[in-house]
Amino acid sequence: MDQVLVLGGTGWLSGRIAQRWRDAGAEVTCLARGERPAPDGTVLCRGDRDDRGVYDPLAEQHWIEVVDVSSRADHVTAALAALGDRADHWTYVSSLSVYVDDVTDGLDESGLRHAPAQRGDAYDYGAQKVAAEDAVTALVENALIVRPGLIVGAGDPSDRFGYWPAAFARAGSEPVLVPESADRSVQVIDVDDLADVVAGELGRGVMNAIGDVHPLAELLSRIRAAAGHTGELREASDEWLEGHGVQYWMGERSLPLWLPADMPGFMRRDSSAYRAAGGVRRPLDETIRAVLDDERTRGLDRARRAGLSRADELALLAQLTSPR
Repeated sequence: MDQVLVLGGTGWLSGRIAQRWRDAGAEVTCLARGERPAPDGTVLCRGDRDDRGVYDPLAEQHWIEVVDVSSRADHVTAALAALGDRADHWTYVSSLSVYVDDVTDGLDESGLRHAPAQRGDAYDYGAQKVAAEDAVTALVENALIVRPGLIVGAGDPSDRFGYWPAAFARAGSEPVLVPESADRSVQVIDVDDLADVVAGELGRGVMNAIGDVHPLAELLSRIRAAAGHTGELREASDEWLEGHGVQYWMGERSLPLWLPADMPGFMRRDSSAYRAAGGVRRPLDETIRAVLDDERTRGLDRARRAGLSRADELALLAQLTSPR
């Protein structure tokens, strides 16, 4: 039986990748600390990647595929050094955050990347991913680097996409605070579509993995309709939101998916290579419904890693006097 190693395998994306390989008939091993269970039908090898000997039990096995999703370049480099010659193929899940240019529309895989992280540098996600990519291409000939954009779907631990279905559903007939949406776009990829292509494409090179471009206003309208929201949309300008301490994109007291006006290319990348590899992009409304159901199950008013609490949103709405 084919042996597949997923470095991780217990997280949101990596667990789905492990499941796909399991369903394809492979014997799947997941290397993780063991704080969460591995998917049924896979083998969990407990270990901390800060431990130099963590790969020793795995180095005796020959792997048809190794998948790594780490955002720490030292973890990626150590895994390659220990297992690179034991794998037929290596897939590294990187990120569109490696690109320097967030302005150019339709940027493809040839875009300029950030400088790679160096030992001793303060942690920077994009720079770490660049350094990890460089290690993969330097040490493994038969490797695929996948650069997803914003990954969305049921169970998303970042709460970025899920904030909006929850916000509209919890508001009901009351108003919802939304950012300025003119000329703003959203481009996402469903976690299950990404897992399918990572577990099914053993090609070489680099591939942006991202969905279609949608105007932000259109996306919010579709989410609002699915949630059954009938209240007003009250739009605030960038300047007003920033002046009231609301962050862009993610994090506490933020409006997720809202980006600065000077970053139009961040959500408008080229995905031709993903489509050529057979990458599927399920209907956006299907993803919205799945996320909405998940948010209702997990709790519309739960504490979140991104977005506004309803109390905070209402306080901001009270200060905003220009309904749309």
